[in-house]
Amino acid sequence: MKGTRQDIERLISNQKSLLETIPEMVLLTKESDWVEYMNPSAKHFFGDLCRQVLNGDPARQSKASALLQIVAQTIENNHVGGTLETTFGQSHLEYTLAPFKGYKGDPLYWFFIRDLTEHKKHLEELSLFHNSIETILSHKINELKESERTRQKLASELNSLKEHLKEQPAEGKMIGSSRALSELRNMVFQVAKSDATILITGESGTGKELVANLLRESSNRNNTPFLKINCNTINDSLLESDLFGHEKGAFTGADSKRKGKFEVVDGGTIFLDEIGDISPRMQAALLRVLQDGDIIRVGGNTPTKIDVRIIAATNLDLASMVQKGTFRLDLYYRLNIINISIPPLRERKEDIVDLTTHFVRKYRHAFKKEINFLPQSILDRLLLHDWPGNVRELENVIQRAVLMAKNNIITENELFFDNAPCNKPQTPQKNYLQRIDGRTLKDIVAEIEKDIILCVLEKNHGNVPHTVLQLDIGKTAFYDKMKRHSISPKTLK
Repeated sequence: MKGTRQDIERLISNQKSLLETIPEMVLLTKESDWVEYMNPSAKHFFGDLCRQVLNGDPARQSKASALLQIVAQTIENNHVGGTLETTFGQSHLEYTLAPFKGYKGDPLYWFFIRDLTEHKKHLEELSLFHNSIETILSHKINELKESERTRQKLASELNSLKEHLKEQPAEGKMIGSSRALSELRNMVFQVAKSDATILITGESGTGKELVANLLRESSNRNNTPFLKINCNTINDSLLESDLFGHEKGAFTGADSKRKGKFEVVDGGTIFLDEIGDISPRMQAALLRVLQDGDIIRVGGNTPTKIDVRIIAATNLDLASMVQKGTFRLDLYYRLNIINISIPPLRERKEDIVDLTTHFVRKYRHAFKKEINFLPQSILDRLLLHDWPGNVRELENVIQRAVLMAKNNIITENELFFDNAPCNKPQTPQKNYLQRIDGRTLKDIVAEIEKDIILCVLEKNHGNVPHTVLQLDIGKTAFYDKMKRHSISPKTLK
């Protein structure tokens, strides 16, 4: 009998030791009436909820009531023996309810609880991390898909460089195949052999210096000196001395006689750029050279004979300056014996493809870029632009595009137009009047309508809502007009 009692005490002691050391929370409840026992882990989490300390503490009574409610629902749903999950406050718990019969035969339940809060938190963090990875991967995949779509779109477009890159015109030649440029070349070759004074006119950036170079290379003086002078970059008094020379003592610092450029280039060619900017005094001196072939050094009285061919250039309207009295009429006639007028780029857009190819070739070599693809959509945008800065502006646009290009293709992302003021003559109605011969009123109005839509869309960078608002037209009607005229706002963004 004594041995049996000792065995029972030993078993009770072992059980108590086990219950008090395991990390899981263990409670013993009498059905759903009250808590009989809590191990230290359970007391640490819930506080002591055993029935002997519940009186007078509503907070503990509330916790005990919530736990016993879980027990009651588990018994009622016949989930005893299974592993279930529940929430208790802000905690996530996993629990098992196991039946236990008391020494008096009372129906008791072991309530085993594990705190899953940290585990759930880690799972949520891991899920967020996975979602972030998935989001990043999704963005990258979308970028790759967009790049693939762009590649496929570009692959289906005409490569405007493919054929043109095979042709490589000599450096310094006039690039283009338009009728206007062909007529200009013919005129240059026709007058180059003579020694007549030539006046080159045209807007800024059209290539007046290039024409001057071609004139000299095609002339009989191609092996003689060739001097270029920009008249608006030199002080007037210095310009006269620079061109005609000076005698000793002519002015402070003139300690010896010095030949001017006209004497140095004797037998050759002088290119006077920006001739419209010279002063009245210089106009008179230059007139003497053109009339008599004589120069007089500053501070001197004796004329010196020279043999120099003069090519002048200006972007100003010298005829208007003559009328205003700011340019000598006699000098104008002497300079304007042969006038070579360079048409602006907007009037010879057929040359844009050749010029673009030339500049791509030039700058891909300079920047060591393998640019070999120019989509038709890019070329369409270049053709739509009005080019107020002419060929110089086009060169700047292509130079920047080649420099910024990431691959072997120039895309919309690298195409930026200069915001330079337009210096073209303000006579757009004349252009239309020149183009109406033999055409119906309907065709003329349609062309004007198309030009207006293109102009406003380009200013608004392809933004249709802004353009519709500005033109005060219905959106549906505007889309119909764009479809009729084959206008795509995407190419203007």
